[in-house]
Amino acid sequence: MAWYHTYFKGLPQRAWKLHQDEEYTDYEVDFLRDVLEITPESKVLDLLAGYGRHALPLAAQGTALTCIDISQEYCEELQNISSQQQLPVEVICADVLNYTLPEAHFDAAYCFGNSFSFFPRAEMQQFIHQMASALKAFAHVAIHTENLAESILPNFQARNWMPVQEDIVYLAENEYRAEGGYIEAEQTFIAGSEKVTHSVRQHIYTLGELTYMFELAGLTVVGTFSNLEADPFMLGDEQLYLVARKG
Repeated sequence: MAWYHTYFKGLPQRAWKLHQDEEYTDYEVDFLRDVLEITPESKVLDLLAGYGRHALPLAAQGTALTCIDISQEYCEELQNISSQQQLPVEVICADVLNYTLPEAHFDAAYCFGNSFSFFPRAEMQQFIHQMASALKAFAHVAIHTENLAESILPNFQARNWMPVQEDIVYLAENEYRAEGGYIEAEQTFIAGSEKVTHSVRQHIYTLGELTYMFELAGLTVVGTFSNLEADPFMLGDEQLYLVARKG
């Protein structure tokens, strides 16, 4: 069983949510509306949706969202909020690799939140194909990642730590396995007397690899940006926003 099947619950899940910046999320939502050409009539697919920090504000403006995530806790939270607010959100709690999405059904899709490093290369190609097949012709897709090779490797850190809100501390020991193209990490979360440690494997892709994999799935990359102002991505930039079009 892959690490992400059991990671997103309890203290790590709480730490991830507390680490998010609501104002920055609003900017990302505006970015998604723009680059994906989302309208209130659009049907949008949110892959690895988490607790719906992008889906909920999009749905609040009338856009129909289909959200898929593996975390039972996140899915329940998203379902409860969308039901209470009567938002057009369908929540699917499943491993996306084992779930059959409807073909040519969605007007747009996205995978945000730095989730685009969970899968090894064969499974990543499968994931991209699934995403592409679910889109209508000429629809757009956007991804976000901070784990691109051009971002990680120039300033690789074997150890790092970070304080989180509510007195949570995050620590990580990282080892880059060049032969497999991934980082093997031991991540520890500490809050008072509570301590949780997970072994995590994050697969590191070059931008060239991702572009090729998207092309194999029938997706043409039309933009690679380092920020929400759409500055071109360059070596050493901390994150990538990639936009592609089907067909």
